[in-house]
Amino acid sequence: MEFTPLCFMLLLVTLIQSEDVLGGVSLRVSPSRSQFFKLESVSLSCEDQGSSAGGRVRRNTTEGRSSECRAGWGSLVGSSCNLKDLYTGDSGVYWCESESGEHSHADITVHDGAVILESPVLPVIEGQAVTLRCRYQTPPSDLTAAFYKDGSLVRTEAAGEMTIPAVSASDAGLYRCSNSELGESLESWLAVRGRGERSPSPQNLMSSTPQ
Repeated sequence: MEFTPLCFMLLLVTLIQSEDVLGGVSLRVSPSRSQFFKLESVSLSCEDQGSSAGGRVRRNTTEGRSSECRAGWGSLVGSSCNLKDLYTGDSGVYWCESESGEHSHADITVHDGAVILESPVLPVIEGQAVTLRCRYQTPPSDLTAAFYKDGSLVRTEAAGEMTIPAVSASDAGLYRCSNSELGESLESWLAVRGRGERSPSPQNLMSSTPQ
């Protein structure tokens, strides 16, 4: 089954660079992007300011599996969960869970293709500048990329990246990019939140979004 982020499209959490903070729980994703090529690696760091033990890294994959890091996936080093050689089945919602039940989460997509969209892994606050980039496994002779939002062309950029100077609620949506030589990326949901808004838990997120 090809992954679509429609079932994870209501990710409303705070973005502070690549860190998501909700209460005392924080999640860092490195590299800080939402899409990855097959066989790439990613590290997720979980910190809980209210506990020296930190939080637990968990995930819900598109195959319907929910588990902690090291339960057949990832290697746990301190509070970091490292995933090597990613596959499409690793696409899903990843989150930190504190001992008190607080959550901090992000949506990650793995694409078995030649083009991915480099976009914020965590939602952005209204007014921030956001840059979306078309990323290629092998650089094409022409870097020009077309960017789409909710299926409609936004604009074409010769440098392969598109900047939104100050995001607003109307900028939230499903984005993808395409290159005439290498094809197109999958879609990723760009979430935009106002200051002070809070996030639903990953469990509520999974049950409340359209399939």
